Amino acid sequence: MLTIGIVLLVEHTSGSYGTAGAVSATAGVAMALLAPQSGKLADRFGQGAVLVPGIFLHALFIGLLTALALLDAPLWSLFAAAVPAGATTPQISPMVRARWAARLEGSPLMTTAAAFESVTDEFTFVVGPVIATALCTGVHPAAGLIAEAVLMTLGGLVFAAQRRTQPVPARHRSHATPHAGQDVDGGADRARKKRASALSAPGVRVLIALLFGIGAVFGGMQVSLAAFAQSSGQPGINGVLYGVFAGGNMLAALAVGAIHWKRSPRARLLAAYPALVLATMALAGVAQLGPWTPLLGGLGLLAGLCIAPSMITSFTLVEMLVPATTRTEAFTWLTGAVALGQAAGTTASGQLTDSFGASSGFLAPLVGTGLALTVLVAFRRRLVTPSEGRVTARGVGHRTPVAVD
Repeated sequence: MLTIGIVLLVEHTSGSYGTAGAVSATAGVAMALLAPQSGKLADRFGQGAVLVPGIFLHALFIGLLTALALLDAPLWSLFAAAVPAGATTPQISPMVRARWAARLEGSPLMTTAAAFESVTDEFTFVVGPVIATALCTGVHPAAGLIAEAVLMTLGGLVFAAQRRTQPVPARHRSHATPHAGQDVDGGADRARKKRASALSAPGVRVLIALLFGIGAVFGGMQVSLAAFAQSSGQPGINGVLYGVFAGGNMLAALAVGAIHWKRSPRARLLAAYPALVLATMALAGVAQLGPWTPLLGGLGLLAGLCIAPSMITSFTLVEMLVPATTRTEAFTWLTGAVALGQAAGTTASGQLTDSFGASSGFLAPLVGTGLALTVLVAFRRRLVTPSEGRVTARGVGHRTPVAVD
């Protein structure tokens, strides 16, 4: 609701979709780059301690941005207000995933929990823009943005009140008194590692690239499907086409969560991500051939089906690559990568559409996922989890027992 609410409000006050999109993208980029710091603080001091003040700051800056837009303030002030509005967006989704990881550590049910989160995320991706658009067009241009702030405040406070499921903050773990005979120097070394950023794990950086590519698919599909529907003279089918795409993602997420996987998350990711690239390649290729709406819708469904396995497996894998004390930060980096990729995909697809026609916008998801696949292939060994790298010890060199007087 945040991005579409900014677009509709600023377009109403400025008369320019370009300006509105730039202000909205500024908020998205600020969230992607700065929100992981709130995740790091949540790991160290506790989710509630970070979430509650962040909620009120977010509502304050959303109110400031809304007021500036309605008062026809200078353009620079809108960009200035968009930065803290995006940066203070409460990272509830990563916090929920961190709670699942803490409760289900080492359990195969973690994949099911990740799938459940992906289904609910995709549901909000579909429903949120519809609600925001209806409020902005039917009530007031600022109603969508105000509703986002109200819902975030109320829902965030209710979530923050659930203290029983919060992971133990890192500072509480590090202050624990060592037992007799415990290696104090080793404990201090482990504490330093726990305080390190989640980015210090090489595998996390690889997953960030993969989620950036998935975000490019989301952003590119939003713009490309809208432009395709407009150019084909059927603007009303835009919602249907995107609904089919999102529905495929939700169905695949349900299937991934229902299956009891025997292959490792790394092996599943190495199989799933190339399938996503092939789906975006087919989509981009068919789009260049002509306005075949049913075929394009079918390929959009296929692309949606291929997103969930890669996205869910990435969230499952990152939980295995980082210590428990940096999980919220790690999940925040991944969700931020999706948001950043979505902003990049939206911008690139819009530029391609303006310059070369509606069908060319579908190249943005292909390029984004193709580059991410290159990173995956080149650095796949960094995704080996400790359980995969562990070698079982075997007894060697045993002598034959002999009788002893």
